[in-house]
Amino acid sequence: METLEHVDAAILALRGGARSEEVLGASDSWVADLAERQYTVGEGPGVEAFTTGSPVLVPDIVVEQVRWPGFAQGALAVGAAAVFAFPLQYGAIRLGTLELVRRRPGGLASAERRDAALAADLATAALLRQTREAEEDGHEFAPRLATSYQDVNVATGMLAAQLHISLDDAFARLRAHAFGQNRSVLDVARDVLERRIALEELAE
Repeated sequence: METLEHVDAAILALRGGARSEEVLGASDSWVADLAERQYTVGEGPGVEAFTTGSPVLVPDIVVEQVRWPGFAQGALAVGAAAVFAFPLQYGAIRLGTLELVRRRPGGLASAERRDAALAADLATAALLRQTREAEEDGHEFAPRLATSYQDVNVATGMLAAQLHISLDDAFARLRAHAFGQNRSVLDVARDVLERRIALEELAE
């Protein structure tokens, strides 16, 4: 993997849909913030790579401000200039994404793309193996997470129950409030759980 030495940071994310995501690994705190921003706005290279099952290569985030306005704004704010997302998949099974980030614009050379795809395949194989071993031992696979969004799931359920709306609507309201306040949806969810945000603020 020597060809990836020009990559500044990496994110390994487990994904299962818009509301289902956990960050398994982030090489630096600033790139962890980038992952959280992508989860908050629901758009970006990782989201698209998981949805389509194909790599999404973004050599210059500035160019993609119309395509992903919310993500691009946050990415540039933390110092990211280029992002390359590769799906973690085996056949029809998709587990998440491997995202490589650079602080300066520029594409990946063919050797770098090959090694990045190989790294994604190796990560997928490791996750599938660990999942199988956990099942054989009679328990659910529960990896150690760099960032868990479980509080978002709990706050979403609470909001849905109290406002009598669907989980998708409740999650959308959490996201909209977070985006409007320029905060992460995880921080907003924790405020909901700690009663620091009145549910009335999220009712519309």
